[in-house]
Amino acid sequence: MSGQQHITEQSSRNPLSRDSTLIYEKQLSPSSSRAETQKHLEAPRQPSFLTHLQDIRHAIRKPMAEFFGVALLIIFGAGSACQVVLSTNPNVTSFARGSFLSINFGWAIGIAMGVWVSGGISGGHINPAVTIAMATYRGFPWRKVPSYILAQVSGGVIGAALVYANYIHAINVFEGGHHIRTQATASLFATYALPYMTQVSCFFSEFIATAVLFMMVLALTDKRNGAPTNGLLPFALFILFVGLGASLGMQTAYALNPARDLGPRLFLAMAGYGKALFNYRNQYWLWAPIIAPVLGAQAGGLLYDTFLYDGDNSPIKWRRAPSQERQLAEVV
Repeated sequence: MSGQQHITEQSSRNPLSRDSTLIYEKQLSPSSSRAETQKHLEAPRQPSFLTHLQDIRHAIRKPMAEFFGVALLIIFGAGSACQVVLSTNPNVTSFARGSFLSINFGWAIGIAMGVWVSGGISGGHINPAVTIAMATYRGFPWRKVPSYILAQVSGGVIGAALVYANYIHAINVFEGGHHIRTQATASLFATYALPYMTQVSCFFSEFIATAVLFMMVLALTDKRNGAPTNGLLPFALFILFVGLGASLGMQTAYALNPARDLGPRLFLAMAGYGKALFNYRNQYWLWAPIIAPVLGAQAGGLLYDTFLYDGDNSPIKWRRAPSQERQLAEVV
């Protein structure tokens, strides 16, 4: 009696073993095809807890890059402002530690480090105005804009919280007590305008500076316009922000970035600075450091793509006939 017949007879006497016998017979049968074996091997496995974590990490990786980029921006920028301003009080330190140029360097280093940590993952926007303008002019998916902006503002909140925790004792000394919180230290984190500035001039200052910023972002990423390599882009942005701070930074503290102002301002509200954060100059927080940069970036993108850009991924396209393209190539 063969092994296969013996097993078949046993299964007839024992119904409980019938399923295993059928599997065994299928394995012995020459009719079982390679395709069925492959199908069995490729059957979906039960997802594990680690698989779920990996899926979540993949889904939030780009927004988290924006989060850390903005957090670094605030840590270096607001941190430099705290060190320079708080050190002017003799009860904090014996001598002042820095100047307005030091603050410019702090924000410039912050933008460079923020782009370095996020550029290869999320594109290194670290600015809602840049994200929205990239969606308008460079095909960045609009569906990703909300998650980027939420991550950027959250990064601003956490970055400000870390700087505040680091300098809280110096802030207490500077303010005259742990229960006293005024614009004198709020301005280390959020932006305020000088007293002589009108509402229109405040708006224009943020608008024009952000327009220049985004024009330069487009130029620095334009492969047809001598763009630096990806590794040098953060250094180029460092130079750009030193220049913006040195030339346009005095009057409104050059926010140029809604997340850079709104994130820290939200944290200050939680830290006890009160309604004055949002009542200042008839909701200055909304129209100067948020609306003006968003519109300024749109204007900068419009100018660059209308007069300078020659690529195909812009809504503003100057199309030439093939003969014109050949003539242009011969001239160049």
